[in-house]
Amino acid sequence: MANLVYKRVSTDQQSTDRQNLVLAEAGIEDPVAFEEQAGTSSRLHPLQRPKFGELLTYARPGDTVHISEMFRLVRGTGHILDVLDVLHRDRLALRIHDGAFSAMDLTARHPRTGELLSTGKFMVQTLAAAGELQRDLQRELTYDGLRAAEAKGNKGRRRPAVTAAKAIAVRAAYLGGQSIAALARDHRVSRGAIRTAVADLMPEHCACR
Repeated sequence: MANLVYKRVSTDQQSTDRQNLVLAEAGIEDPVAFEEQAGTSSRLHPLQRPKFGELLTYARPGDTVHISEMFRLVRGTGHILDVLDVLHRDRLALRIHDGAFSAMDLTARHPRTGELLSTGKFMVQTLAAAGELQRDLQRELTYDGLRAAEAKGNKGRRRPAVTAAKAIAVRAAYLGGQSIAALARDHRVSRGAIRTAVADLMPEHCACR
């Protein structure tokens, strides 16, 4: 039985350092790694991503797929259920080692029928829907804020992003304990820009990124 590790980052400014740490702490025996090219969008359906496709082709019944957090593989409810259906079809187990889904056996089957447990599907749908609602609310708040700023004469121009030259220093400072707010002030960028630069180092704030 093989242990198949899947890794992905959303932008080419991020690294897999946090994923590597979580997976290393899990003590996975003889892992076979499949890592997407940096910047592979989370909007692309997991079943259409090159390396996840390679993983499924390589896998054999009884193998286990390991990911650090659920959002490295999927975002929305539909994606999660699609992936679970394929894993069930191919008789593969899924282990998530950090975040909201880490305590759940998402590929648990009924002892008599062999079907995925309905309780597991329900929990997946509930947690994923909660994450989607949180993102929608955040988008609405951002939109309302931009409209208010525009009404006051501020067009809502974006503050600069963290440059590649500064990213190393920002990430090191964050790992050293400096807050996102302090880093944003020091580098004269938005907190969002700092979060983007250190996204893969942050504790999981939802299951849906």
